[in-house]
Amino acid sequence: MRPGARQQAAIEILSTLENQRRPAADAVKDWMLSHRFAGSKDRAEIGDLVFGALRWKHSSAWRMGEDLPRAWVWGALRWGFGWSAEAIEQSCYNDPHAPSPPTEAERAALAGDNIAGAPPHVAGDYPEWLDASLARVFGDARAAEGGALAAPASLDLRANTLKATRDKVIAALGESPKLNEPPMAAPFTADGVRIPWQQGRTFPWASEQSFVKGWFEVQDEGSQLAAQLCAAEAGMQVADVCAGGGGKTLALAAAMQNKGQIFAHDVDGRRLAPLKERLDRAGARNVQIRAPARERDVLADLHGRMDVVLVDAPCTGSGTWRRNPDSKHRLRPNALAKRLEEQKQALALAVPLVKPGGRLVYVTCSVLPEENEDQAATFAAAYADFAPVGLNADAPAHQRGAALQMTPLKTGCDGFFVAVFARKS
Repeated sequence: MRPGARQQAAIEILSTLENQRRPAADAVKDWMLSHRFAGSKDRAEIGDLVFGALRWKHSSAWRMGEDLPRAWVWGALRWGFGWSAEAIEQSCYNDPHAPSPPTEAERAALAGDNIAGAPPHVAGDYPEWLDASLARVFGDARAAEGGALAAPASLDLRANTLKATRDKVIAALGESPKLNEPPMAAPFTADGVRIPWQQGRTFPWASEQSFVKGWFEVQDEGSQLAAQLCAAEAGMQVADVCAGGGGKTLALAAAMQNKGQIFAHDVDGRRLAPLKERLDRAGARNVQIRAPARERDVLADLHGRMDVVLVDAPCTGSGTWRRNPDSKHRLRPNALAKRLEEQKQALALAVPLVKPGGRLVYVTCSVLPEENEDQAATFAAAYADFAPVGLNADAPAHQRGAALQMTPLKTGCDGFFVAVFARKS
């Protein structure tokens, strides 16, 4: 397929999303299944265009003067991926499958750039209804923070120190024919490995022998920092009560050198399904999976025994918009309200497990203050026997009282919030 045909394919996919509220990845997959002539390079480029259009949808519509899929795709090419106005126009000629060439108004828009006059939610490419929330937390920097949340993300890995070192992982991946350049060390964590977006977006990491052997896991450096801030040590008793697929559980197991015990639980047992296979591959032997039961409290025997309880709380995922740009357009106020209630329930589940002198670690992959500072303050007011613990990460995070907020703009990773509370002895 030629560039113009790929643009038209992206426009068609985006048009279907206008009428169907579903994940963009599903729409892209459906298009690919019905257009099997598209090669692997075509599929990658079309996917980039669709997700790029969703990343920069608001700013592209403003710049182009039209809020239509055609404007979003060309805006992404022009200001997101750095195409020239001339290159975009030329791609529409001599290709029967390309969009019609730009009109005079579109040509003028592509040649200029009027973003300086845009309101923060447009310049920052986030939903307007969240502007007041982001103004609370970022002030005048919210457009810049939103812009960083819209940019493509690197592929971050965590070297599994139960089986390998970071240098060993970098050396192994450096020999992969699927990478043009070897990966680099992530800037803030001792075990983090980073592959830039241009290579990471199509890198088939799951087929690498170093992954099959359990030498690394895919994990954003912000998530790695959050696990690091749990300060779990060998021999401790730890509960991960919102374990899901187990990314942080695995990081904790490595930090504890397989000594002590980790209890992995999630109220939705289906989320725990991948964990057994991941634990086996990683060589993590100190994790006990506690799936929920209908009529029995599977955590009752852990009450008052845990040195660390991690609450990796359900949230809007606003901190991961770099990886899921369509999710910001599907987010609604009622979904935020539901997540807030789920967070309170997760914290209530965790509290009885913490022993005197133990710590409760509250984490979200969000940048919204309602889910972060407000939730932490509500918890502190409700549980007088817990006191906030001051944090200091080896990264330039935003300080939020005793808590930390990581963001792509500030830290170069996804948006993670971490607050730690110690139970009084």
